[in-house]
Amino acid sequence: MQHWADMSESARQAVLDRGLNEIFDPQLRAAISDLIDDVRLRGDEAICDALQAFDGIDLAPDQLRVSDDEYESASIDAALADAIDDAISHLRIFNESQMANSAGWTTESEPGLIVGEKITPITSCGLFTPSGKASYPSVTYQLAVPAIVAGVPEITVVVPPVPGGSGEIDPAVIHICRTLGIRNIFRVNGPAGIAALGFGTERIDRVRKIVGPGSPAVTIAQVEMQRHGVSTMMLLGPTESLVIADDSADPHRLAADLLIEAEHGTDSSVVLLTNSTELAASTELALGEQIAALPPARSDAARAALGPNGGCIIVASLDEACEIANDYAPEHLQVAVDEQRSDDVVSRLQHAGEILVGQHTPFSAANFVIGCPASLPTSGFAHVSSGITAQAFLKRTAIARADERALRRMSSSIIALADHEGFPAHAAAIRRRTAD
Repeated sequence: MQHWADMSESARQAVLDRGLNEIFDPQLRAAISDLIDDVRLRGDEAICDALQAFDGIDLAPDQLRVSDDEYESASIDAALADAIDDAISHLRIFNESQMANSAGWTTESEPGLIVGEKITPITSCGLFTPSGKASYPSVTYQLAVPAIVAGVPEITVVVPPVPGGSGEIDPAVIHICRTLGIRNIFRVNGPAGIAALGFGTERIDRVRKIVGPGSPAVTIAQVEMQRHGVSTMMLLGPTESLVIADDSADPHRLAADLLIEAEHGTDSSVVLLTNSTELAASTELALGEQIAALPPARSDAARAALGPNGGCIIVASLDEACEIANDYAPEHLQVAVDEQRSDDVVSRLQHAGEILVGQHTPFSAANFVIGCPASLPTSGFAHVSSGITAQAFLKRTAIARADERALRRMSSSIIALADHEGFPAHAAAIRRRTAD
């Protein structure tokens, strides 16, 4: 527990940075760059070598794509299938509503000049579903449904095989793809899969955009692929959350909600901002009990996320909490304050991947079912980017149409600017039309 007022500037900055430098570790970046070049040069053979080296799985190139038999026979229990249908339904509603407000437009900016935008989907995308520490089929539908609603015609899913297996993919991932009509599914190690999607290989088609959360290695791979002209999202991992709470919050629910993102991994970051030392103390006790009930791997992750990577910070006021939260720009943000202050607090929050209001809106509900995007910008990129929704798979093309009257009106401005910047052909194209 720390008091913001007593923290040094470097200590405050360390909280805000939350290990960003580790994502761009020079040695890791060099290793991923070498792997990317190997995939570019050797294609599927390099992918198979990466699977053997990093996952201990031996596959031949013709085994990378999920077979027809595996695709058709993948089976999950009824409760999980119903849950997936529930989540997909909510995602469709959210993204279809967004699309309804994303129509092309035109306006007459002056007599005779019509300008506007045409909005169309990108032609192809690659969706990365992580499967290193555990399997995350929810990521598959969180990425795929927005792409489908946006109208992307070619969708490819890459997913590492289940850890410790012989190349199997979680059948829930295949079930989701089958439900959504996605056939191209490949079992590929994370960074190698990102490279394969970006360059294309003998069996994996090149795509125009790659999205999906993952480890620092996967994140670096996506950043590196931007140098090769591939669009990716910045950044999607490691996971992080921030909660703003006052003395009205239930400490047991608060502890439970802090652990949602904290259990992801030892590289996760979780921060509690509160103006109540009593709430902080009660929550700390509840956390001790709840962490002890987690499996060892999850409890270790939680202790790291809430310890060296995050923790509780006492603030002077909720206004100060909002200022810190805006500087932090968290992936996930929950507001657990008195209902009379809730709207005011939310209105002050400008930078977050998502804002969940109240203790009946836990992160797990948003991660799995609510329908808001769950693949969200991390490491402060919520200052400048958004979660993956249908918008992430759309592009805007400007359209303009001028008649002779409008062009004559603009001609003197065009010529003056062209002459100043030294482009005689720009000016001549106007002078020749208006010389008479």
